[in-house]
Amino acid sequence: MEVLSVSQMRAADEAAISQGVGAKRLMEAAGQAVCNAVLARWEKRAVAVLVGPGKNGGDGFVVARLLKKAGWPVTVYIFGDKSAYTGESLTNAKRWRSKVEPLQAALDVIAGLENGDDLLVVDALFGAGLSRPLDGVPKILAELVTVSQAQGTAPVVVAVDVPSGLCGDTARALGGKRGGICFHADLTVTFCRPKPAHALMPGRSVCGEIVVADIGIDDAVVAGVFDGVSLNTSALWGEAYPRQEADTHKYVRGHMVVLGGGVMTGAARLVAGAARRAGAGLVSIAAPEDAFAIYAASVDPGTLTPSFKGAKGWRKLIADPRKNSCVIGPGAGVSRATRGMTLTALETGKRCVLDADALTVFENDAKALFKAVKANLKANGGIDSVVMTPHGGEFPRLFPDLAQAYANLEKNGENGLSKLDVTREAARRAGCVVLFKGPDTVIAAPDGRAALTTNAPRTLATAGAGDVLAGIIGALLAQGMPGFEAANAAAWLHGEAATAFGEGLIAEDIAEELPDVLQWLMETLA
Repeated sequence: MEVLSVSQMRAADEAAISQGVGAKRLMEAAGQAVCNAVLARWEKRAVAVLVGPGKNGGDGFVVARLLKKAGWPVTVYIFGDKSAYTGESLTNAKRWRSKVEPLQAALDVIAGLENGDDLLVVDALFGAGLSRPLDGVPKILAELVTVSQAQGTAPVVVAVDVPSGLCGDTARALGGKRGGICFHADLTVTFCRPKPAHALMPGRSVCGEIVVADIGIDDAVVAGVFDGVSLNTSALWGEAYPRQEADTHKYVRGHMVVLGGGVMTGAARLVAGAARRAGAGLVSIAAPEDAFAIYAASVDPGTLTPSFKGAKGWRKLIADPRKNSCVIGPGAGVSRATRGMTLTALETGKRCVLDADALTVFENDAKALFKAVKANLKANGGIDSVVMTPHGGEFPRLFPDLAQAYANLEKNGENGLSKLDVTREAARRAGCVVLFKGPDTVIAAPDGRAALTTNAPRTLATAGAGDVLAGIIGALLAQGMPGFEAANAAAWLHGEAATAFGEGLIAEDIAEELPDVLQWLMETLA
């Protein structure tokens, strides 16, 4: 599913209207979608519809009218005055025949709740395009709801488009140091396509359940404003996912080599185990001579453990063209040797996953890494052949200015760049796919395509989970998937496997869950 920015969604609305889809029809469909979502989830109760001055408020009046028609007791609380409305918002405000209360009156209603289940609040104050922090009564209401949620007396909150106060593009509450706050919803109903705030953190966490409703905007209209950002689902990469024919053999499925570290030997073993489960035909841990005995005695029988000595030994070990992908970095050590072996793998045209120490060793010379990456891309015929997988601590080592811009947004709620923005720019600079890890992993290609991953459970915050992810990516690269598709498929599989295992997850469990996830995936893609 495509992800549209606030301005792109506005352009889609305008294009649909210019092509004959009336503004009246769009607003009615939006309000109907919210009403349907409410009726499908909750039993009848009192409803407080909070309406703002713009189109979001117009949607709110439609919701109020339809819920009242369905027999629910509804009160509308307005921020401002009906006379401020224009267009379809004014039309729907006039269609509300009952009394309208000032927004301030909602404060006493919510503050007086003893049982939150007695009230459902529809937040139709401000949409995704809000450009200033909440203040005045809307801010006090958001604070009051947040406090009541902590106390267990909160009403059910349903947000129209996004929770008010949340920026639709950055996924941050506007205001930052100035006291930025937004509503926290149990359900958010948005329209046509999701926005970045529905996928990026912390926005996703304050939206609750997210429903994307079709309101009649044609797919061709969306295609006209789309600029390459999608949700990470199998629809994005399924066609490129490797299928094995009946006459296949192990070399067709690729031979992945992971550089083993001399001290942190567990990381390479996690990479190798995941790569084998993810379908690589052969997997080798390139073991430094002084650590060979550890690897030989501790890996699964099907994992090869060739030893090597020094830079020449590494070059010779990976020279075989059947060894077509490398994972470098996990447990490798921050050293000149790691730097040199990374450059050698890139120079020889191997499809590479660069993680952890393979990134850190270029902290003061990122340009040298980017130059080698771009040469590798050329050697692979322009196909995405390198994937970098930094987490939040590694990203600043290669992209310090972008990391600072992202930190500014985290600190201030505005005047910075979102995780999506910085990942796309990082991929453009580096000339390869960048997978910026986290609970909202963002994956970007140098041509501007990007995807937002939303299926990573909190249990993935465990040592070694990143090593497993690197192994899955490396296996898919070995099987011929382009880097962008491989990175997205791996991140999705990683999240699905962790979710399938559930509580108590450790990194080793992820690979063990992969067969069931892969079986389901292949049945789905068939």
